[in-house]
Amino acid sequence: MRVTRRTALAGLGAAFAMPQPLAAQAPTREIVDSAGRRVRVPARVTRVYAAGPPASVLLYALAPDTLVGWTSAFRAAERPFVPPRYANLPVLGRLTGRGNTANPETVLAQRPDLIFDYGTINDTYVSLADRVQAQTGVPYLLVDGAFSKMPDAFALLGDILDETARGAQFAAFARDTLADIDARVARRPVAQRPRLYFARGPQGLETGLAGSINVEAIEQMGATNVAASLGRGGLAQVSIEQVLLFDPDTIVAVDPNFYAGVFSNPLWASIAAVRRRRVFLAPNVPFGWVDFPPSVNRLLGLRWLGRVLYPDLFPEPLGPIVAAFFEMFYHRRPTEAEIAPFVRASEPA
Repeated sequence: MRVTRRTALAGLGAAFAMPQPLAAQAPTREIVDSAGRRVRVPARVTRVYAAGPPASVLLYALAPDTLVGWTSAFRAAERPFVPPRYANLPVLGRLTGRGNTANPETVLAQRPDLIFDYGTINDTYVSLADRVQAQTGVPYLLVDGAFSKMPDAFALLGDILDETARGAQFAAFARDTLADIDARVARRPVAQRPRLYFARGPQGLETGLAGSINVEAIEQMGATNVAASLGRGGLAQVSIEQVLLFDPDTIVAVDPNFYAGVFSNPLWASIAAVRRRRVFLAPNVPFGWVDFPPSVNRLLGLRWLGRVLYPDLFPEPLGPIVAAFFEMFYHRRPTEAEIAPFVRASEPA
């Protein structure tokens, strides 16, 4: 993701070479974003372009009527969980991340009052935000996407989007969720916590290293990421021999094809997690619960992981938690039949 943003800096120069200071025509106020940048935003923000998938999920959850479009189209399995008036918003592409596809003319044609990105903060992101803002005239905010900063993100966006009460409600929800997770996990000695391998891709041989945003939810749950021994960073390809050496007692997968074949694959048969039938497929509708996009959707993923990793510490039924979260964050309460597969996914195969 960081590399593609550097690439984006070079490619956006010519495309955004048409200043349109839309926001400057209205009364403004100064906001200090998570990077410490002082940005003047309209006093009233009604149209927002999310620069990447994590930002679009946060914006949809907090203030869906301000979202001018999605960064990518919904898949057939995802669409039923989003009200049609939001699911049918235009697909505008993304400014940041892997495969940035945004068309500047299309973005500006939506006349956004604000562009914002949600995720990791570093010099690359700051440089891109400054450049896009200078060349379009549209204010561009950076919001820290770390788990510990989630309450701050809700409060900041709630203030900017005139959703102060809702922002405070969401901030309290995130703060209480993280505190509850930490308190429960602390009851389990480190030596007795699961040794977990996070399997990505159809072969299950892509994983997240220590500190990777892809395994942030897993590390938040106190599980030992067996791939942490390979170093820190983002994603890494490993061999089946390396997974055999890890010999994890639990595997969380995100690819249905890998999950469908892992129990019959002789290459994986001797791994403890497979022998004990402790391989779990993380739900991914309408957004990924554990991995992608790394946004507020992972708050629900923590509850699902609690049932997977520590069923004795998280004994409450998962179904009502899922229903309430969907209603609050995704603006549609699912039926019991729709929830049932998510609950089953938290149980050993």
